[in-house]
Amino acid sequence: MIKVDNISFSYQIGKGSSEQEIPVLNNNSFVVHEGEMVSIVGRSGSGKSTLLSLLAGFIHASEGSILYGNKDVTQLSEKEWAAFRLDHIGFVFQNFQLITSATVFENIEMPLILKGVKKKERKEKVDALLTEVGLENHRNHYPNELSGGQQQRVGIARAIITNPRFVLADEPTGSLDTATEREVLALLKKLNKERNMTFLMITHDEEVAMIADRTLVLEDGELITGGNRHAI
Repeated sequence: MIKVDNISFSYQIGKGSSEQEIPVLNNNSFVVHEGEMVSIVGRSGSGKSTLLSLLAGFIHASEGSILYGNKDVTQLSEKEWAAFRLDHIGFVFQNFQLITSATVFENIEMPLILKGVKKKERKEKVDALLTEVGLENHRNHYPNELSGGQQQRVGIARAIITNPRFVLADEPTGSLDTATEREVLALLKKLNKERNMTFLMITHDEEVAMIADRTLVLEDGELITGGNRHAI
């Protein structure tokens, strides 16, 4: 599971006597249980992207702890965080973040290369996943040859190719039209249930959030439902 305990985050502006601390998140606590899909909904500026960045180790909390299982990741060094992400966390981006000079196959394969998986096993794993996400006929295409929905399928496949325990999704349908959005959400839910992966998704769209087992609402840096003001 993921356990967030009294997480706060602030950033500083100015220098010396004019330095100010700007709070972004204030003492938030919640739990995401193993195999659960949880969405965090909030308007722009509510702090949801900051929260996801904390959960991914891209930035560090001002206060509080984040546990993946029994491991407090707030104590990890940058090197340790990178290794932990590679082994345990998949990340799905709003704007896909694909390598434009690499094929679909090569984009999905990249995490396996970083983990030192042998070529034959990489091919077997990527080919199987290409079929699972409906991209078996696009393995040699480049991102600019794909639709937005197909690009996000590549992004999702890349996120889960190492079979991570946790998947963090940052507005995964924010760049898609309504019909494609439904297809991508259905794929995420299918993977969540069939692979028992723990999903945490942030979105500004309450309809998108409804796909989750549970929704938390973030407003002005504080969880107002599902978190520290209400029982889990």
